[in-house]
Amino acid sequence: MIQAFTGVLLALALLAQSVAAEAAEERGPITNLPLPRYVSLKAAEGNVRRGPSLSHRIDWVYVRRDMPLEITAEFGHWRRVRDRDGAGGWVHYALLSGVRTVIVERDKLQIRARPEDAAPATAELALGVIARLGRCEPAWCEIEAGGYSGWAPKSALWGVKPGELRE
Repeated sequence: MIQAFTGVLLALALLAQSVAAEAAEERGPITNLPLPRYVSLKAAEGNVRRGPSLSHRIDWVYVRRDMPLEITAEFGHWRRVRDRDGAGGWVHYALLSGVRTVIVERDKLQIRARPEDAAPATAELALGVIARLGRCEPAWCEIEAGGYSGWAPKSALWGVKPGELRE
């Protein structure tokens, strides 16, 4: 009886911790969406500015459609983004898409038929390949690139949080 009671108390404590973490999650003042969050570049080109307006200097231009970016702040129609190298700046929201993509962080990454190391490989992807993100389990995500699809370890991908689950 004491073990059952202890188990219930532990479960309630974990639930309370989870609810507190969600409540503490930062939200964007414009969209009310979580910050940080991942998006992708919708346009073939996107100017990255030093500040959130057209009057700010362009620091560089992203030229890779579907590139995953992490939004870290919002200001009006502008989103502060960061790429996988940590470089960032302000991009107009019209250049961004909610479609999730990831970048392969490991050369010759074998994607697998099932989310397990022993599953047969369905393809091999090169370092830097951009893939569309599908379902994610605790350690694996389903991805699609170049007509091939399969499961990859989350640790080999940039553009998905370590604990993120997707259906």
